[in-house]
Amino acid sequence: MSFKLLHEKIGHMSRNFSFLLASTSLIILLAVLAFSCSQPKKIEDFTVTPEPFSTPEIELRVDSILATMTFEEKIAQIQGIRPTELLVDGKLSLDLCREKIPNGIGHMCQFSSSFTMEPEELRDFVREVQSYLMTETRLKIPAVFHEEAITGFSTKGATTFPQQIGIVCSWNPEMATRNALSTRNNMKAVGANYALSPMLDVIRTAHWPRIEESYGEDPYLTSTMGVAFIKGLQGDDFKSGIAATTKHFAGYGANTSNEKDFFEDYLMPHEAAIKGANVKSVMPSYAAYKGVPDVANPELLTDILRGKLGFDGITVSDYHSIDHVYGKWEQASSYKEAGVMALKAGNDLEFPLPKTYEFLPEALEEGLITMEVIDAVVKRSLIMKVKLGLLDNPVFGAEGDLDFDPPANRKLAYEAACQSIVLLENNGILPLKVDEIKDIALVGPNSDNVFCLLGDYTYQSMITYFWGQIFDPESPRIVTIIDGLKNKLGNKASIHNERGCDWTEPLGTLIDPNSYGGGELGTAKKNILSRVAQPDFEKALSIAKKSDVIIAAVGENTYLCGENREREGIRLPGEQELFVQKLIETGKPVVLVITGGRQQLVDKFSGQCAAIIQAWFPGEEAGNALADILLGNVNPTAKLCVSYPKDESEVEMNYQHGYKEVQPQYPFGFGLSYTTYAYSDFHMPSKANINDASFSISCTVENTGSVDGAEIVQLYVSPLDESSSMDAIQLKGFKRVNLKAGEQKTLTFEVSPQQLMQYLDGNWKVEAGKYAFKIGASSVDIPLSGIIELQGEDMVLEGRNVFFSKSKVIDE
Repeated sequence: MSFKLLHEKIGHMSRNFSFLLASTSLIILLAVLAFSCSQPKKIEDFTVTPEPFSTPEIELRVDSILATMTFEEKIAQIQGIRPTELLVDGKLSLDLCREKIPNGIGHMCQFSSSFTMEPEELRDFVREVQSYLMTETRLKIPAVFHEEAITGFSTKGATTFPQQIGIVCSWNPEMATRNALSTRNNMKAVGANYALSPMLDVIRTAHWPRIEESYGEDPYLTSTMGVAFIKGLQGDDFKSGIAATTKHFAGYGANTSNEKDFFEDYLMPHEAAIKGANVKSVMPSYAAYKGVPDVANPELLTDILRGKLGFDGITVSDYHSIDHVYGKWEQASSYKEAGVMALKAGNDLEFPLPKTYEFLPEALEEGLITMEVIDAVVKRSLIMKVKLGLLDNPVFGAEGDLDFDPPANRKLAYEAACQSIVLLENNGILPLKVDEIKDIALVGPNSDNVFCLLGDYTYQSMITYFWGQIFDPESPRIVTIIDGLKNKLGNKASIHNERGCDWTEPLGTLIDPNSYGGGELGTAKKNILSRVAQPDFEKALSIAKKSDVIIAAVGENTYLCGENREREGIRLPGEQELFVQKLIETGKPVVLVITGGRQQLVDKFSGQCAAIIQAWFPGEEAGNALADILLGNVNPTAKLCVSYPKDESEVEMNYQHGYKEVQPQYPFGFGLSYTTYAYSDFHMPSKANINDASFSISCTVENTGSVDGAEIVQLYVSPLDESSSMDAIQLKGFKRVNLKAGEQKTLTFEVSPQQLMQYLDGNWKVEAGKYAFKIGASSVDIPLSGIIELQGEDMVLEGRNVFFSKSKVIDE
């Protein structure tokens, strides 16, 4: 046989083999799809059951300790104290320890965010306190050290992630877990073991100044991200993890007058965390439920939390919330009565100081409270300490030098920022074409400083606002917008920078940082305004007129959004709107970049700016992430976790009720990309039994553009029966799908009928009937849908144990 003939035969065999291989692959894929859709699921695959707080062994151990405790030692274990109370000239004072915590202490409160200590100093401080407690107090019981953790470990030098309202716009629970795991490692390195995080309030108005700490307006998305965060922070073992605390229980920042909404929406994230992530610490809110302050509300803390939700862990007061029962709410006649009310209602620990619990000896003597109630609370406090390993020869912190912001963490922070930044409008100006652009005007109050990039309860915000101190922007290094552009552009284009206007003062005003008085707000303004350049409006306008493109960085800063920070309205603060309008009038394309903790109105600029970006508070890698998105090195993928209002109405905006009377500027789930996606091949059975464990929904999504990207595929449900009281549309699943240009993937959702549960007349009920399931790119962009009929009798259940659908990309 000639070489040529042999070559032809081999080629023919090869082509046949390739065809056979391709055919076999197709058959396998179809079989996988058929298998995934046809295999019966068990309801146990969807239900979640928490582990018990205690065990018989722990009970015996704690009971033996409790039997030896004096009354004073018991009270000490249910109180907290701030470490600043124990310092003299910045050093731990043993004399103050002997005076203020002679019988031990339950918690050291916010032990790191009030200091400017280096990591090793902080670890050594923790060890000093614990050494005192384990050598000079009779019981030798260490303290719990707790801190804030929603954007990372709130301490000097630690990685600072985007604020939660930004993180959730990634729709990426796996990323939330990774970030929280890095936070856990940093906290463990100094001996911390407890976090007052995450915040799981469902918020439906941009007017509430703490919306930035939330995961937005949807209970399903909030629950998913909350559970993911807790799994990273706490993990499966309290001894190796950081005990997570869900807050604020429940309905903080919202209208909770509708019982159905309260149980279905506002309780869901807490319940999912308790049952699905084994949370054993819950913080009641500053709010009131049915007119009674949450921290002293027996219906909320005993009947609902411990009764209906089955919570068996420990409850901790928000700071000073118990004394608010007397001072703010005026529902107690004294601090003593406030403390008694809180304990009897179901609140266990008082933070950050024993302002009301210090009167418990008097209350006991007067018969206002019983020892049985106190012992039960002390017992829960000790159980938590056993679970954390504090009574088993604990080691506090890691040895050697500590690095709270290693390259791996900065990479996480960068990826988180990239995935949290939402592109709202784009007329084609983005990504910027640097081969055509020579001069970039970078203007606006947020163009050149760090104070617009960091959310509340970051270390930087807390040290600035609550403690009136100045932080080091190099520990960790915070990348400003101008620095990010310089890093990414190099010498490809010239950047001309001028702030141009202040955050709140009129255009052309000479800012005097010392003119704002004292108090938290005045001191914060002084410390921030003394560290930024004076704005020059005319210079900014001149720069803008000479540029090829204008990047206007506007919005909020540390003292304009966050706890105890109120401002009028939700438009851009001060005269920033006028400033942007003047930039638009130059005729040059304006890219509006908004940073801050809430949706800020852009109705005046929609269609006038060449592009609009909502960046939230993007954290330490803000500048690099924004620059890469502006320049096209990163394709934006984020989608809104809130409805974006178009006016200043204070009426709560909830996409679940349908956008009927109030239309948003941008809907829930919306976000643009530099590529396009197409949806096809929707499959769902037309009928299912209401008692089935689940049914399958599948579709195909394709990247039809020329840029690699990631599409967030969203699954919604709407009731079709006119008698149904279910909300008009609800999120029931989502999946972030990475797609190269031209690539398509098939994904499936396994949905349990129990996800359609409603709270009706005091019971959980799944109604038989017809439902429309919808798949799309936002809550209003729905290219695919189908109808399924749930057959059988209505299902009534004692409680809610199914929260999430299961999603899978078949092609991965």
